[in-house]
Amino acid sequence: MNRQIISEPGAPTVSERESKRQAFQLRCIGCGNMGGTPTKNLRCADCADLLEVIYPGWKHSAGMQSASALKALWKQRRTSLVPLDESGVWRFREVLPNLANENDAITLREGNTPLYSMPQCAGKAGVETLFAKHQGMNPTGSFKDTGMTMAASIALQEGFRWVACASTGNTSASMAAYASRGGMRGLVLIPEGQISWSKLSQALDYGAVTCQLKTDFDGCVKVLNQVVLEMPVYLLNSVNPYRLEGQKTAAIELLEQLNWESPDHVIVPGGNLANSSALGKAFLEMKDLGFISSLPKVSIIQAEGANPLVRTVRENAGQKLISVRAETMATAIRIGSPASWKKAVRVLEATGGTVEQVSEAEIALAKAEIGAEGIGCEPASAVTLAGLKKLVKQGFVKPHETVILILTGHLLKDPDFTLKFHRGDLFPEKDAAILAQQRAPLVLEPSPKAVIEVLEKIGN
Repeated sequence: MNRQIISEPGAPTVSERESKRQAFQLRCIGCGNMGGTPTKNLRCADCADLLEVIYPGWKHSAGMQSASALKALWKQRRTSLVPLDESGVWRFREVLPNLANENDAITLREGNTPLYSMPQCAGKAGVETLFAKHQGMNPTGSFKDTGMTMAASIALQEGFRWVACASTGNTSASMAAYASRGGMRGLVLIPEGQISWSKLSQALDYGAVTCQLKTDFDGCVKVLNQVVLEMPVYLLNSVNPYRLEGQKTAAIELLEQLNWESPDHVIVPGGNLANSSALGKAFLEMKDLGFISSLPKVSIIQAEGANPLVRTVRENAGQKLISVRAETMATAIRIGSPASWKKAVRVLEATGGTVEQVSEAEIALAKAEIGAEGIGCEPASAVTLAGLKKLVKQGFVKPHETVILILTGHLLKDPDFTLKFHRGDLFPEKDAAILAQQRAPLVLEPSPKAVIEVLEKIGN
């Protein structure tokens, strides 16, 4: 497959561009060791903790351009026809790990996702200014694409033929797409009967070898870790530090969309906790490099039935993970032992954010309210609005503050949930708020009169 990067006339050569790029290293978040060879399941060889990408001395490097120069360059690339520039991830490549050969970049034009004003939801939550950064508008319908373009490109660069992931659905769809696009084979392990068929259909259509295991997500992870140790397969789960580097670009893009003015709060769904970790990392880096003068508070919302981070923070101040047996209809965050919990705790502490949990009914109601804005999202995304309502009531979020909800998945990722909600089949007991949001299809006689009577009954 030819993925040649076409340069514009007069554009810098690859070598010239690379001279502006920064060397990076892997550092263990546990023992702090740097530069060592990670294990095959991408953990520290000394203490088995997670790794992160760092850029030693980039503030003082002659190759690092000023914040104002990079802002101008990144904006200019938005109108470029160079494939790498058309990606909302690779457009920010000066603050990403450099590839030895840019032809190895596997891109589906990910990123470049919209920032929507949410006036109706703002009123329901009790804030004046509310936006939603909709990562569900990525090529495979979720935020996973922004990380997968980076991690899959690294796998291709390192010569792997097979890549693999355990998934609650969105990761499998994204990995399968990027593996196929890069000419690699994909292996997906999913918990049987616990993911949306819409997400499963994506992995199948994109050509991945898909295995349903009779266990939960955490059980799939255990099996995959052993497979990776015994076979020449590259792990593309969120323990992969390059995934987070790609995912952090959503925060950079968000700041650009806000004209580099930091919002007061960014609220993120909490599943395996890599996304909140990645976004927080970006905000910290952007402040360190002088792009912004203040940090937004990054807060993480989980479902009550899948709340390991909430329990960990509240019961032992984030010192030791409290795993749970996860159960929620928001399948994308049905994770009881999140891999990136330490990174997430660090982001909470660094930005002054908090954690909250919401019920299944609160999630469903918030999802319908987001849908009523004409936006739509999968259930896991809706925990952000449900959590925001609680944070406003608690006084943590002030009515005058600017809030960003991170919507992680597209509405069509889980259409069964939506249909069951509006038909009234999702909950055996319905409160008044849920009843007010249900919009079941009406069955009418095939006549104009029947339709007109409905319109007259509803009124303006």
